[in-house]
Amino acid sequence: MFTPAHPSGYREPFTGVRFKTLVHGQHTLFAEFRLARGHPLPRHAHPHEQTGYLVSGHLRLTIGTDTFDVRPGDSWCIPGNVEHEAAILEDSVAIEVFSPVREDYLPPPAAAV
Repeated sequence: MFTPAHPSGYREPFTGVRFKTLVHGQHTLFAEFRLARGHPLPRHAHPHEQTGYLVSGHLRLTIGTDTFDVRPGDSWCIPGNVEHEAAILEDSVAIEVFSPVREDYLPPPAAAV
């Protein structure tokens, strides 16, 4: 699968938290997150392993009971079913991979022409 860059396609599950799926395969899903300063990513858990990389900005990421000060170039891996949350300290961009594929993150099917 190949997906060309495009500025549209973002969804906003929480105020200040936007994401779009960049590409996905049979076993992984690759997404970009744009996070606005001051808008938290609430504590949650899901069965998917989540591996991420901070491209820009500043986060305070809590995975389970451990909290990390995340700066550009830092990366993380969150095991499935482990609660996590983030405080967005600066406008940030993160790239994350989910495995298995998050069905709820799949882009909507293209409209029939």
